[in-house]
Amino acid sequence: MNAPVLDVRGLKKHFPVRKGVFGRIAGQVYAVDGVSFTIESGQTLGLVGESGCGKSTAGKSIAKLIDPTEGEVMIEGERIDHLSRRAIRPFRRRIQFVFQDPYSSLNPRLNAGEIVAEPLINFRNGGGGNIKQKVAELFPKVGLKAEQMERFPHEFSGGQRQRIGIARALALNPALIICDEPVSALDVSVQAQVINLLMDLQAEFGLSYLFIAHDLAVVEHIAHRVAVMYLGRIVEIADKRELFKQPLHPYTEALLSAVPVPTPGARSRRIVLQGDVPSPITRPPGCHFHTRCPYAEVRCKVEPPALRETAPGRMVACHLR
Repeated sequence: MNAPVLDVRGLKKHFPVRKGVFGRIAGQVYAVDGVSFTIESGQTLGLVGESGCGKSTAGKSIAKLIDPTEGEVMIEGERIDHLSRRAIRPFRRRIQFVFQDPYSSLNPRLNAGEIVAEPLINFRNGGGGNIKQKVAELFPKVGLKAEQMERFPHEFSGGQRQRIGIARALALNPALIICDEPVSALDVSVQAQVINLLMDLQAEFGLSYLFIAHDLAVVEHIAHRVAVMYLGRIVEIADKRELFKQPLHPYTEALLSAVPVPTPGARSRRIVLQGDVPSPITRPPGCHFHTRCPYAEVRCKVEPPALRETAPGRMVACHLR
């Protein structure tokens, strides 16, 4: 049996909080606190949750854009989390990133062709003529014209700029692409185009995606499985259909109740969570969600629930399930 494209085990990322003239460490921001999941070949895992729950930090830690504090990250069975900058370089070909902002993630001094060619030049993937030809072949794959290679980022729309970012990520034929809210800055109609493009590329090249988003309607369209994060921890993982049909965790239930119903006249029961999200520096004891959970019991306030399997492929961290 082949190893998963991505296997994350107990991933943690803590940021020190420094105070005073001497920068004394006064605490920690527990941005990601023990996240575990796998992504199989050709599959998409949607990572969802409120802003500030640690989704983007998890993605950057997996790609080693920032160094994780603890945990293991394996790409196609090979561990990479402990590697130095030099040692991890060969693995950069296998894992690529599509960023949230389609403008600031592109170098304004390079034209579109040079931006897409950068990873090919960086990894010496062919000579100048071969690289230019490959870039020209990539542009139609992402819905752009080869003659647009000479244009600069400011000459493109937001959706076109994101297509350039996707082409750049695709250039090295990666096994995994981490998409960090790739459509949140785009208009709704353009969002649909980019999502459909990502799905078409996945079918053509057998790509795997870690798709980070807060828009559950987008995740429902593109993901095969969904992981729900709250305050640095995963509280539920399930097949997309199962999760949207019957959420098990109270937090997932509240998130899904906020998704607009597209059927005119249809009503849905809106669950409004009380209170604010706790600080990731001073987290509540026990289950982190108990301060906002309508079903919380005494046990929830003192004992952290483990993420356990309730059915094949279905996991939840809740004492009540």
